[in-house]
Amino acid sequence: MAKFSSSDKQAAAVVKKLQGRDAVLRSVGTVRNYESALTRVAEWTKSERIPGGLQALSPEQALRYLEVRAQSVGQSALNMERQAIQTMFQHVTGQLAPGQTLCVVRSELDQALKSRAYTRDQVSMVAQAQQSRNALATDVAHAAGLRAHELLTLRRSDERAPDLRPARREKFLGRQGVLYTVHGKGGLVRLVIIPHQLVVRLENLRLDAPRQVTDRGIHYQQHYDLAGGHRWSSSYSAASNRALGWSAGAHGLRHSYAQQRMGELQRLGLSRRDALETVSQELGHFRPEITEVYLR
Repeated sequence: MAKFSSSDKQAAAVVKKLQGRDAVLRSVGTVRNYESALTRVAEWTKSERIPGGLQALSPEQALRYLEVRAQSVGQSALNMERQAIQTMFQHVTGQLAPGQTLCVVRSELDQALKSRAYTRDQVSMVAQAQQSRNALATDVAHAAGLRAHELLTLRRSDERAPDLRPARREKFLGRQGVLYTVHGKGGLVRLVIIPHQLVVRLENLRLDAPRQVTDRGIHYQQHYDLAGGHRWSSSYSAASNRALGWSAGAHGLRHSYAQQRMGELQRLGLSRRDALETVSQELGHFRPEITEVYLR
């Protein structure tokens, strides 16, 4: 069984090296912020049982950590933690060369706070203002509650199993379709359900062989010639402005999904608490509390 020193001691040891090695950290405020941030990272490595703790963290594990944190904190706090890890990688553990950086992870909490839901009719109007490939991505994202990058990771559930994670039996209650999986935040592979009429259109875009695509500096293996990521998100915002005269961003589709599913599940007899937990699992949230933001 792996042994870990306390999280604060692990963080203090890294910061001490940063202060003593060419004085990478000079500001007292930065020292305090980095040590606090790295303590949280060390606590996560302990909860994930990563052998070696904080200084054994890899860039891939760091990205997973930041994606989990992105659901709980704003962009400023998330950037501070990314910078603290990046500095440790560059000057202490050697996981990154000097000048090499970690991918920037966007705060989902910030996106949720800035977005609002679209009605079904509004989504239809936006899709009609897009080219067919982007329009299908909009319909799929709305129907399944997907993040922009998750559109790039779709696979049938009989080809890739979801991660083992506690799930309510009411998940997808009242919905008909075909189960797919997506690669979401924090490395989580989860089930989503896509309506039959969209499945026919999606399967017509199946690639003969998977291809690698890069979105915001992160590599994905794509199995369908479906729009997604930043380019689709930008297309959605532009089409929304054309069709509606305003845009709440593609993230607004996740708000729409959350609100529609809460109504469906409560009409089917679930309590608000049970419906909230179910929708949280369908959206790939690690805590039901963030789903509350989507219900404003």
